[in-house]
Amino acid sequence: MSGQKNKIINPCDGTVLAELHLASLDEAGEAIARARKAFDHGPWPRFSLSKRREFILKIGQGILEKAGELAELESKNTGKPIKESTFMDIPSSAKAFEFIAQNFERYLNEDAPKLEASAEAKLLREPLGVVVLIVPWNYPLLIACWKAASALAAGNSVILKPSSLTPLTALELEKIIRAAGLPDGVFTVINAGGDEVGKALVSDKRVDMVSFTGSNAVGRKILEYSSQNVKKIIMELGGKSASIVLADADIETAVNGSLCSIFLNQGQMCTAMSRIFVQDKIYDKFLNDFAAKAQKIRLGDSLDHETQMGPLISDAQRKRVIDFVSKAKKEGTRLVCGGRLPEDAKLKKGFFFEPTVFAEAKKDSVIFKEEIFGPVVIINKFATPDEAVELANASDFALAACIWSKDEIKAKELAKKINAGTIWVNTYGMFYNELPFGGFKQSGFGKELSKEGFLEYTRLKNIIFDKSEDGKPLVNYWYGG
Repeated sequence: MSGQKNKIINPCDGTVLAELHLASLDEAGEAIARARKAFDHGPWPRFSLSKRREFILKIGQGILEKAGELAELESKNTGKPIKESTFMDIPSSAKAFEFIAQNFERYLNEDAPKLEASAEAKLLREPLGVVVLIVPWNYPLLIACWKAASALAAGNSVILKPSSLTPLTALELEKIIRAAGLPDGVFTVINAGGDEVGKALVSDKRVDMVSFTGSNAVGRKILEYSSQNVKKIIMELGGKSASIVLADADIETAVNGSLCSIFLNQGQMCTAMSRIFVQDKIYDKFLNDFAAKAQKIRLGDSLDHETQMGPLISDAQRKRVIDFVSKAKKEGTRLVCGGRLPEDAKLKKGFFFEPTVFAEAKKDSVIFKEEIFGPVVIINKFATPDEAVELANASDFALAACIWSKDEIKAKELAKKINAGTIWVNTYGMFYNELPFGGFKQSGFGKELSKEGFLEYTRLKNIIFDKSEDGKPLVNYWYGG
């Protein structure tokens, strides 16, 4: 057993929330062995679908029963405002299990196409085996539940590795799943760093699939490590999402929605609309209104219900944001507001940073091209919708986008031209369990949520039966006639 521990920090004030054991390579290997045994010889993948459904429903109910405790823990650990944890993260985590429990049986009943009269086929959806889930620190419980609900309902054994910065709610999820009565080895949480243990988990040949959400840099490492023993991979990586505001949009709604799209969770979202493109006719008003409201956003302790924006996850992340702001200034991008540490003495011990707005960033600038993962946005103008599409698509990422317009037909036409996996029209951040989520280009591949997301955690087997009238198929005569 490793004697190493890591301190879990409250980003609001830098205090230590917990000191946790870090798993060793041997412990990671033991977890894989237990998961492998549970899948190969245990009852979980062999339970009837209705019995498995009962377990999945119990997990969702268990999350709701501990909702208040989980919300507080999530806000303390991540720094996100308690309102977000209470009304978004925790209920959505429970709903991920509830939705899959209610739908996965029909997803598995896939009919084979009819063949010629002399043959018949049966398609079987089966679990893959041992699945490793690696989740980020920005939505540690919610993203874990997105993945775990589908992976477990499909009949897999699961090893969950949360970020070592934010493991607290993942460990609570493990307790909830144990209380639901799942067999030993079916679900295990490993609190560990990514360099050694993460590498061991994704490269091990006993692991059949890796589902990863996180940065492109880590994603590339996972692809490299997993290639040592070929397995299925899902990658949900970064984003540099664009919001397009047309001249006919309701400006107040577009401004308010756009504020949410970049400053929610301190901008630490893969779908953050960090590039906002506004049609020239309304550009000045939009920019002025947006900046005025951005400066009024209330920063504060994550457990204060009046707080609208909390701290960044760590001092290292804040330094990264500061570095991007400094680069933007050096490149000549106009700073409209923010760009500093807040002056309030109550916030000095935390990792806070002001909501920051830049205007008219150049297409080749660092702030235009690279994901910042913080409360920093650029607002540029455009003349025509085609120009807006060109600006939106001028990115290596293709995860999400927004369109703000009263003309739904025009918005639909624009949406067809935008290279992104999810496009919101006159709203932002609406995720539905019924709809798939995932991006293109450097934003990764594979889907989460919906039927498509569930089926990612299965394998498809094709069984063909001979139905020749005389019981003698063509192959009977090929050599033996």
